[in-house]
Amino acid sequence: MVCLKVKVLKSFKDKALGLINSKKAFPVLIKTRFGIHTFGLRFPVDVLVLDKGNKVVRTSINLRQNRFFMWNPKFYTVIELPQGQIIKKNIKLGDTIKIKVIDAA
Repeated sequence: MVCLKVKVLKSFKDKALGLINSKKAFPVLIKTRFGIHTFGLRFPVDVLVLDKGNKVVRTSINLRQNRFFMWNPKFYTVIELPQGQIIKKNIKLGDTIKIKVIDAA
């Protein structure tokens, strides 16, 4: 099990903007079935897609700017992490993620 501290983005505006106005990446959790984009980001991010039990079902390492990332819409919990965190924390498909909600990083 891997524990991640994340800020939850709840409002439509926060979900749509995500990390766009941030100067550096920090872990955020988004509930969405429609994929994410990295248009307007200043940095690449790592992405985890989780099932209802918080198991990793899809990843993207070093998702660069100006890209779309899509997955099966039956999954809707997504965590964006600073670049390199998937490898640093040795996160793999099937791992369970323990989520600790924090305020802004």
